This record gives sequence, structure tokens and C-alpha cells, in this order.
Amino acid sequence: MEQHETRGRTLTLKVKFSDYQQLTRSKTMLAPISELDMIFELAKTLFLSIELENRSIRLLGISLSNLDNVRQSQVVQLPLFQDADITWE
Repeated sequence: MEQHETRGRTLTLKVKFSDYQQLTRSKTMLAPISELDMIFELAKTLFLSIELENRSIRLLGISLSNLDNVRQSQVVQLPLFQDADITWE
């Protein structure tokens, strides 16, 4: 993310249990985030909201979506036709 100067607004936590059941929790922020501390705190909050009920976890993952590329250039509207002499009658 740092290399591509990308940020995201939605953090998703996926938990897969040893019995192959899975669940996801997500949080969408108003502003894009990319700081590791903020990502970790959000992931921790989402994880603590899950009732584990003495279940074993086999996989735990996080993803960041709703991406916002900081380096993205300004959007330019391209013409529909290359020949500007086209007229509609």
C-alpha cells in the first residue's frame, strides 16, 4: 500500500474456524486509511466483537477495500469520436 500510495476505507476481518465455518466483520470509515496503527486497531476491535465460544481458529485474515489511490491523476473526459468535425443533424 505504501509503495503504491494507496489507502482504503473498508477493513474486513475474516475468521475461519477449525470446523470450517467462517464469519466476516467489516467497518467502513468516512476517510481513507493507510496507517498500520489504525488498521491494527480496527482489526483488533472487529476481532474482539466476535464471540469465540471456545472455538479454535484455523485462519484469520484482514483486507482493505474501497481503495483510493493518492497518485491517481485527475480524471479527464475523453471525446467519443476522434474526428472533431462530426456534426449531428
